[in-house]
Amino acid sequence: MRAESRSLYWLGAIWLAGLILSGRAPYDRATWWMEVAPVLIAWPILFAIRHRFRFTPLALGLIGFHGLVLMLGGAYTYARVPIGFAVQDWLGLARNPYDRFGHLMQGFVPAIVIREIFVRGAVLRARNLLTPIVLLICLAISALYELIEFAAAVALGQGADAFLGTQGDPWDTQWDMLMCLLGAAIALTTLGRWHDRMCRDRSFIGGSATPD
Repeated sequence: MRAESRSLYWLGAIWLAGLILSGRAPYDRATWWMEVAPVLIAWPILFAIRHRFRFTPLALGLIGFHGLVLMLGGAYTYARVPIGFAVQDWLGLARNPYDRFGHLMQGFVPAIVIREIFVRGAVLRARNLLTPIVLLICLAISALYELIEFAAAVALGQGADAFLGTQGDPWDTQWDMLMCLLGAAIALTTLGRWHDRMCRDRSFIGGSATPD
């Protein structure tokens, strides 16, 4: 079995365990489905492209962690995650900050994934455009997610409150997009050089396309 397939099977096993635990008795079943939907979409895509594009351990590890963040938010709803209440008390915040963390990760993880696709695919000739373009794509992803939340609110009415997780903040949408942008900027700033080394390392991304 090839290394990328082993990694994906491990990721699938961890995610399956997380889905079982988070989905046993979620606070709101409809919200759980909406929150974990990206996980249910991502793994089949990763598995389908495993022979054509093998993600670095950094990108794959971040994808795995992000999936767990979504599952935890789905189990409790973002406004009720226990660790968020602990941080709220510790820092004296007015609201549970787990939703803000979730949107920070919404930028942090896609920034590295998109960057990897651009770098290894040699998509851009002008390397100085890489960072601004990745930031803009992450911001577009955040805006699209906010539109999905808007559609859910229109379709479900009060039933979408747990999914929206605004906690009474009229500026929640703007904060969500700002946190996504900050997350992307932090990822590019702190992990860029390490990520470049991984993208050049053939032991991470090389290998022949042999059957599993």
